[in-house]
Amino acid sequence: MDKSKIKKIVLAYSGGLDTSVIIPWLKENYNDPEIIAVSGNVGQQSELEGLEEKALKTGASKLYIEDLTKEFLEEYVFPCVMAGAKYEGYLLGTAFARPPIAKRIAEIALREGADAICHGCTGKGNDQVRFELAIKAVAPDMPVIAPWREWSIRSRSEEIDYAEAHNVPLKISRETSYSKDKNIWHLSHEGLDLEDPANEPQYNKPGFLEMCVSPEQAPDTPTYVTVHFEQGVPTAVDGETLGSVALVEKLNALGGANGVGLLDLVENRLVGMKSHGLYETPGGSILYKAHEVLESITLDKETAHYKALVGQKLGELVYNAQWFTPLTEAILAFVKTTQQTVTGDVKLKLYKGNIINVGVTSPYSLYDSEIATFDEDEVYNQADASGFINLYGLPIKVRAKMNAKKDQ
Repeated sequence: MDKSKIKKIVLAYSGGLDTSVIIPWLKENYNDPEIIAVSGNVGQQSELEGLEEKALKTGASKLYIEDLTKEFLEEYVFPCVMAGAKYEGYLLGTAFARPPIAKRIAEIALREGADAICHGCTGKGNDQVRFELAIKAVAPDMPVIAPWREWSIRSRSEEIDYAEAHNVPLKISRETSYSKDKNIWHLSHEGLDLEDPANEPQYNKPGFLEMCVSPEQAPDTPTYVTVHFEQGVPTAVDGETLGSVALVEKLNALGGANGVGLLDLVENRLVGMKSHGLYETPGGSILYKAHEVLESITLDKETAHYKALVGQKLGELVYNAQWFTPLTEAILAFVKTTQQTVTGDVKLKLYKGNIINVGVTSPYSLYDSEIATFDEDEVYNQADASGFINLYGLPIKVRAKMNAKKDQ
């Protein structure tokens, strides 16, 4: 890349430590280009406060704040909830957010006539791959600048040194510089004491958790919540019809207050290493559980079992930056067809970090209490089981007889 030809750069900007120091670094190392900052609002709330002032003060010519929250939930998150897509137990909060953010950044870069796109992802993480593959899907010929793969800075502490030397305002200190990613769906924590998986996260330390309380600090009485789904899509909480954003916000509040949705995880990163972090996903954990319970009475066995395999694969694809691919598109189409009867209500009990199913109903329920009952019934002839067992067990019987002949 000829740095002298880079006159205009669109920067994926969060206002955090990485992207805050990148603006002056680009000015110094790329012949003083124009920097257009773009922030994708996926529900990170307070993190957007003062963002424009900070971006301009550190050298950006303008800041776009794009509200992607509704699109993020309805086009990326909810389809994966319907699929039951997870990655090693992780509910994919960061992985969900990167495709819509990178897509919008690429669209703005094309519209602005930018010479390059820049991001602040480290060379050790998954996000560099997620951003750049999404950019390739929208702007395949756009050059990408990744300072963490170029500069001499080697740690967050050195980044803070650089920020202080260049008068870049920061909201963190060396003692609180966890690497965090926040959106309406989750909050992740990495770094500092969490780098050693032998350490218990500081759940009860004031200010550590932001979306949840610790289970110890949760109320001593349970909270009940009912979630309604229409064809797999959550549409109401406790009888109140809500849009996607309001619905997740309400579940976040209910779940967070009851210590629901904490996950301490060592995961296998795309780039080959293991990493340790803590995730807060209160509302998301409720939705995954509620949807799973509803499917238990609305899907037949073969569809449910096959869909579980597909859901695991989709989780891997999302985690591994493969959102804009034919396989992801095909899996999502399959999942959508399975959701035609996933309509109904699920009642859950939230208690000190636990999500407990306490009731489920659906007009499409395949559960027939008259057939399943242990009491006397008129619809199931138990004598029919003899023929079924004889046929189902025939391969085992034939093999046993063959083995007996060989042993004679």
